[in-house]
Amino acid sequence: MQVDLAKLLEGWGWAAGLLLVSAVGCSGGGQWKAPPCPQCDAVVFPGPQSVKEPPQIESVEPEEPTIDDARQFMQSTERELKRLWIRAERAHWINYNFITSDTEELTTEAGEATMGFLSKAIKESTRFDKLSLPPVLARKFKLLRRAQTLPAPSDPKKTAELAGITSAMTALYGKGKYCPKEKGALRRELSRKKANKAALSCDPADPKGAGVSLGVLTKFLATSRNEEALREVWIGWRRISLPIRKKFKRYVELGNEGAREIGFSDVGELWRSGYDMSPKAFRRETERLWGQVKPFYEQLHCYVRQRLAKHYGAKLVKSDGPIPAHLLGNMWSQTWGNIYNLVEPYKGQGTPDVTAALKRKKYDEIKMVKLAEKFFTSVGLDPLPKTFWERSLFKKPADREVVCHASAWDVHYNNDLRIKMCIDRTEEELQVIHHELGHNYYYHYYYQLPVLFQQGANDGFHEAVGDAIALSITPGYLKEVGLINRVRNNEKADINFLMKMALDKVAFLPFGKLIDQWRWDVFAGKIKPHDYNKGWWRLRSRYQGIEPPIKRTDYNFDPGAKYHVPANVPYTRYFLAFIYQFQFQRALCRAAGHDGPLHKCSIYGNKAAGDKLKALLKMGTSKPWQEALKAMSGENQGDANALLAYFAPLRVWLANQVKGEKCGW
Repeated sequence: MQVDLAKLLEGWGWAAGLLLVSAVGCSGGGQWKAPPCPQCDAVVFPGPQSVKEPPQIESVEPEEPTIDDARQFMQSTERELKRLWIRAERAHWINYNFITSDTEELTTEAGEATMGFLSKAIKESTRFDKLSLPPVLARKFKLLRRAQTLPAPSDPKKTAELAGITSAMTALYGKGKYCPKEKGALRRELSRKKANKAALSCDPADPKGAGVSLGVLTKFLATSRNEEALREVWIGWRRISLPIRKKFKRYVELGNEGAREIGFSDVGELWRSGYDMSPKAFRRETERLWGQVKPFYEQLHCYVRQRLAKHYGAKLVKSDGPIPAHLLGNMWSQTWGNIYNLVEPYKGQGTPDVTAALKRKKYDEIKMVKLAEKFFTSVGLDPLPKTFWERSLFKKPADREVVCHASAWDVHYNNDLRIKMCIDRTEEELQVIHHELGHNYYYHYYYQLPVLFQQGANDGFHEAVGDAIALSITPGYLKEVGLINRVRNNEKADINFLMKMALDKVAFLPFGKLIDQWRWDVFAGKIKPHDYNKGWWRLRSRYQGIEPPIKRTDYNFDPGAKYHVPANVPYTRYFLAFIYQFQFQRALCRAAGHDGPLHKCSIYGNKAAGDKLKALLKMGTSKPWQEALKAMSGENQGDANALLAYFAPLRVWLANQVKGEKCGW
């Protein structure tokens, strides 16, 4: 109910006005005016008048909102949201490239402003819930409700606290290093490999020292077969997550409080609601997709375990147990491609050594990115803008710490495309570059849509686009672009190629699923803070069949040693992407007229396939993801059968290799 205060006071007269002035404790001269500050609600009146009875005020019901009201609300919300998102992106870009307390503070402030505005806007948007809105407007309201992965509580102090926690956790991760034991195997190995002596320094006063960075540790895990040193690296990196644990607990509490205020039971339910189906239905969907690929994963696990036992001994690698996590060539055991030389099916029938070819052909960081861009332009997509080459980070600076985790950006939501990546000249990095450019091209083709539609059809789509393109980096393609000289066309070479792919693509699937499953259970209170680590390893054992190299306790916080956990990045998108990319590949290869095994298809240079891809990219999230998928493939649900078809020859081969083995764990 709105009341004209001046008229009301005129009716009450001077005596009532004097009481009001005395009550608020402020004074001033002249006519009544708006208060000059929140603390001083000044009210000033003309001279004395005769006292009258206060008038009877009729109750006025608020007017029901209209569709025009909803449209105006959305226009102003999108305008402000875009401004705040740009501010946050700029702050994050600077912070990730210049990790200092000042840039961390700027990131915190930008995050705080965005969280506060979104929480307020989402709550206000409920006024329009009963309206029958036009489809486009209705979708915008639906997306607004899910526009933040971390909703802030309405209390400004708690919003500021949450923003500070998220920035601090990311900074702790980004600055993380490990100081090798003075007489340990890792120090001996790194010294033998002529590692930078400053990197081995553990003096915090030495800006180039104070330990070994994640990049160096990751390379070591990928290439070394010294079990003692691998164990030290694995344990050592996880020390960086110990100070994150307490902050993470508070982050869960505050995030859940914010989620409840906008109508969700917890943050996990909010995350699962972003897939054009109910949260319960989405959880069933991830289980359905996992069920399709689980038997294949178990075959691969059985074979890899067999080969690792042969190399490291049956005492370390049990024939029917989980695989020790530090032996799989990756800091998080998420992909296993780095141990390919230990599990290669046919020696001498190797897949092309792309890493060696890149070095032999004198590829640097820019040339690798140019090669990836050429793939996208070959199918009819636009060249990257000039600003991409001017503003991206391609190489780790020598003078400062940066967050090297690869990422793609449109900082101003207007085709300001960039990547941030500390590129190494390796085959794996070439794949990652294609993946990141996939994000950039998605941004490019939807950046003119309203800001709430500037997203992938779902977050799994955004991750899958570049990976689908990378599936076309076949031996035939590598020969066509001059990286290799010949292609082995025989069954053994095919099995080797597919094994190398499976160690990355199939081995990843359970890891991609379990990270968010752990967080969903944490947010829901099913995994309590004192059981964070126990719950983590229970899922890693159940889905991946791996175990830590030493006993872990509740003191440890191993989930925090994975970037996406302290950085508040939902992870199910990657699980979905590793399913969708094969569906995309199958659809694009059909459009290209490919006739033959799916793993031999490259769409390089095919404009018809490019047209199918553009049809998906241009839609952003303006339509449900099922419609976007249908526009490209003719299918309207996720289907892992495309992945199984891609790996069909390897599946037959593996079945013979593990016959008689006790698979599982």
